[in-house]
Amino acid sequence: MNQEMPARFDPERDLLLERVVDVPPRLVWRAWTQPDELKKWFCPLPWRTVECDIDLRPGGLFRTVMQGPEGERHDNMGCFLDVQENRRLVFTSQLGADYRPLPESMLAMTAFITLDTQGSGTRYRALVLHRDPADQKRHDDMGFSKGWSTALDQLVALARGW
Repeated sequence: MNQEMPARFDPERDLLLERVVDVPPRLVWRAWTQPDELKKWFCPLPWRTVECDIDLRPGGLFRTVMQGPEGERHDNMGCFLDVQENRRLVFTSQLGADYRPLPESMLAMTAFITLDTQGSGTRYRALVLHRDPADQKRHDDMGFSKGWSTALDQLVALARGW
């Protein structure tokens, strides 16, 4: 399985995390698509994901609530745009369930998570599109590179235990 990147990477507006991990795509998929599993890895510690709703279909709700060590909470709502089992998830923070527009979110983005088999592991790509360079910079300053990479490490550690 070798997929083309679903959108063109623009280094001025987008962020990309790409790695090969030593768990198969089906386990990465499970971690991304099962709410109880996603809550275990989605935020870099000491943050936690305390709520998760997944309606795994195009137009379905994708909602997480992240809680910080001081009790601060961030409710993130979005909509799945594309769901291809064990291969690709696409979601946006600009739409809610059934493609209903949301009020402006804290961070406007569309994320493409693609999974390709590589040996016994997965070539994992998270491409996050932003409206403009300012949004890209804000997301990067929030810790995209370290945060998404740490969360992926947590996902892999969880999946190895299955």
